[in-house]
Amino acid sequence: MAEESAIKFPCDFPIKMMGLDTPEFHATARSLIETHVGTVADDAVRFASSSNGKYVSITVTITATSQQQLDDIYRDVSAHEKVLMAL
Repeated sequence: MAEESAIKFPCDFPIKMMGLDTPEFHATARSLIETHVGTVADDAVRFASSSNGKYVSITVTITATSQQQLDDIYRDVSAHEKVLMAL
């Protein structure tokens, strides 16, 4: 029997990733999400640099369609070597 989610789908859902503030990480973060949801609009992506500028958090807000989709995204994001942390 499938486990029920506390989240009602579809819904807007932010995915946050942290890594080194490099062009490669910016491209990787977006690509990891687009693999699961298609093209992400520029206004759905937010950036926040660390105080020393070495790290960045990238938040991509998606329209999540299922718990399985979110699980798949987090599995891929968490496994990627350039992603230091995912929330």
